[in-house]
Amino acid sequence: MMDERITSRKNILMTHVRKLTSSRKYRRESGEYLGDGVKLLEEACKCGAPITCVIAVDDLVLPALPEGTRLVRVPEDVMASISPMESPQGALFMCRMDAVQAVSLTGNRYLVLDGVQDPGNVGTIWRSADALSADGIMLTNGCADPWNWKTVRATMGACFRLPIYEVEDIAQTVKENGLNLYATALREDTEDIRDVNLGRAAVVIGSEGKGVSDAVLALCEKTIKIPMRERCESLNAAAAATIVLWEMGR
Repeated sequence: MMDERITSRKNILMTHVRKLTSSRKYRRESGEYLGDGVKLLEEACKCGAPITCVIAVDDLVLPALPEGTRLVRVPEDVMASISPMESPQGALFMCRMDAVQAVSLTGNRYLVLDGVQDPGNVGTIWRSADALSADGIMLTNGCADPWNWKTVRATMGACFRLPIYEVEDIAQTVKENGLNLYATALREDTEDIRDVNLGRAAVVIGSEGKGVSDAVLALCEKTIKIPMRERCESLNAAAAATIVLWEMGR
């Protein structure tokens, strides 16, 4: 594979990378998303992710790339101009975004993220869901873009392994797939998470500031709580999700 070399910050490919970093709409229109760093690139290669292009600084050692991958070398100042990181990792890569597919929930354990808007939280939850054997994640009500570079980075490779779905009608989706829908919230029917059978369920995690929305809460058969000290009001969305995932697996 012969390396291309680009030295201009105004090159069309460099402009493309900046747009992928900054615009959700552009990512959807172009059908690509951005990943950064050699470690994440290694995970993408290992998982057979549809990598389309790799941009790396001169002389940086890269993993073996899939056949047909475009490889572009750039000087460090050009990398600094396109990297979303304050301290660039030396490599960026683009992956093809899978076309939106019908939701097919063939497993038993799912998380539903309801309005979780922080990309780092969505990515961290995705990573935990992969580690703790969940079957997938559903996003609803304006969650952070799963293909934002911050989300992708926080997954540490889980985005290449575990399916995620953006869902408008949670009630219909859950009903069609025979799942029980529960929420991490407080109301009259709330039960301790340790006493609830989560063997075949979708559990809703609410947004960082507002919790589970009223509309989604009204759809849930039951609400569950994580036992904690009375002086503590709540947990971060990612922390709560990890505990739910652990209980699902248990």
